[in-house]
Amino acid sequence: MAKIIGVLVLLCVLPALAMAAGRPEKKPYCVRGRVYCDPCRAGFETAASTYLEDVKVKLECRHRRTQGILYSADAKTDATGSYEIFVANDQKDNICDTMLVSSPHPRCKLADPGRDRSRVVLTSNNGVVSNERYANNLGFTVEEPMSFCAQLMQQYQLTEDEV
Repeated sequence: MAKIIGVLVLLCVLPALAMAAGRPEKKPYCVRGRVYCDPCRAGFETAASTYLEDVKVKLECRHRRTQGILYSADAKTDATGSYEIFVANDQKDNICDTMLVSSPHPRCKLADPGRDRSRVVLTSNNGVVSNERYANNLGFTVEEPMSFCAQLMQQYQLTEDEV
């Protein structure tokens, strides 16, 4: 009788162990990005741009049709202006964006329109093998451009009329 019970246990337990061992380890997605200050109000990063520490950023994933928030996570930038946000689950067809929340820097706290959010795809069904995802850099700007900006913008061959 003990042999029969032992065989039955082996027949039940071994397949479960084999399936558990063969299952790939689930790794979270890591969304990385940076936040900068645009002192020239150029609308993009320039040689004068600096990266901001302690800026609050947020990742939100919304349902494609209903626009209801399905996932949200916050992060702060480090001394290099970089942030990381970890997302445990595949977001499949959901729409995910990183966005600026607030800046503790009094001279640079206006979110730059067009640079205040970045779309990120968080699914494994798109051919991307890595679980690391990179968001476009997000930017704050100043109320008035710095005095040296006119000369800097000439290097980019942009005048105030084109900016």
